[in-house]
Amino acid sequence: MNRRGTSPSRVRRVNSASRLPASFRLIVTGGGTGGHTYPALTAIRALQHRLAADGRAVEVLWIGTADGLEARVAPAEGIAFKTVATGKIRRSSNPLKMVSPANMKDMARVPLGVAQARKIVADFRPDVVLATGGYVAVPAGLAARMCRRPLVLHEQTVRLGLANRKLASSATRIAVSSESSLPLLPESVRGAAVVTGNPIRPEVLTGHADKAVEALALHGFDLRLPTVYVTGGAQGSQQINDVVRDALPWLLERANVIHQCGPANVEGLRQRAAALPVELSGRYYLAGFVGPELPDVLALADVVVSRSGAGTLAELTALGKPAVFIPLASSAGNEQAHNARHLEDAGAAVALLGEVTAGSLREAVGPLLTDPARRKAMAERARAHGRPDAANRLVDVILSAASG
Repeated sequence: MNRRGTSPSRVRRVNSASRLPASFRLIVTGGGTGGHTYPALTAIRALQHRLAADGRAVEVLWIGTADGLEARVAPAEGIAFKTVATGKIRRSSNPLKMVSPANMKDMARVPLGVAQARKIVADFRPDVVLATGGYVAVPAGLAARMCRRPLVLHEQTVRLGLANRKLASSATRIAVSSESSLPLLPESVRGAAVVTGNPIRPEVLTGHADKAVEALALHGFDLRLPTVYVTGGAQGSQQINDVVRDALPWLLERANVIHQCGPANVEGLRQRAAALPVELSGRYYLAGFVGPELPDVLALADVVVSRSGAGTLAELTALGKPAVFIPLASSAGNEQAHNARHLEDAGAAVALLGEVTAGSLREAVGPLLTDPARRKAMAERARAHGRPDAANRLVDVILSAASG
């Protein structure tokens, strides 16, 4: 018997050339939101594809929370899933508020989560633990250190999130999404950092504009005009919806508009659209949600108006899309504003910060709609920041951490 309690015949074979086992074991931890969940899922798919080409299998176990997005995504993808106790730390600039009863109660759950995660890691014996952020990543990341398993962190935003900051000193590798993240890291961990970019779904890169026209029956669009895609995410954004509603006639005089408003917001916007002149209403496509057609919609779009979450930035820069960002003011650590400013400073987007009105939207979008050369220049700068191969870069980091 070996130290894992299995007979020698059942010990996983190791390929002498790559020093990697024939069956690669990966624990993924992170989630709560799509920003942490989908990059992890994309990395898993890329790892499976990479090792399948070499005849290797991948065994994956996801450690998450019962109420996070990952609890739905992982099982739907056939990925084994386990939960651990964790607590959300409610941040505040006031130190006294940080010691609120709710925070104290949640912090008390962390040791239990660490103990649970340690048992999971010890039993599974992963080759690597990949942590993509979110509160659940902390117990599993600390358990990786306790069990002496390689820990790879992936950070989607320009600055390290709270969970990854707590785990940085324990990490074997820290994969960041941007060169500009490197000087923001603690000096003690910069040597472990690698720029990979933020993994994006490969299907996003395969869209065709003409397919969007057919699939959504956009026959009233004037294809001599640019097309604007407006989105506030799957649930929509009341702020973005209101601003676009107030600027809609002006927009439609200069562009076609595809507006994903969120399922709960369709009826009110439809009533507003019914009052549009006939010559403008055909240029407006309203949808509660854009599903499988999204890659084609993005291919058709000349300008995107959206939030500035890390996943959105990764997709739009990989595609080279000019964008006007309206950051979510309540995002953790104000990360969406940092993301938007980062691209605006590079000339790759426009960031609308603070109070956003129909007037400020017109000022931001207008030059992009009327000046194709400006759109082209912004698209090129956006593409320069894109990393469409980010998932494969992250797989390189995972395999490197596993092999020593």
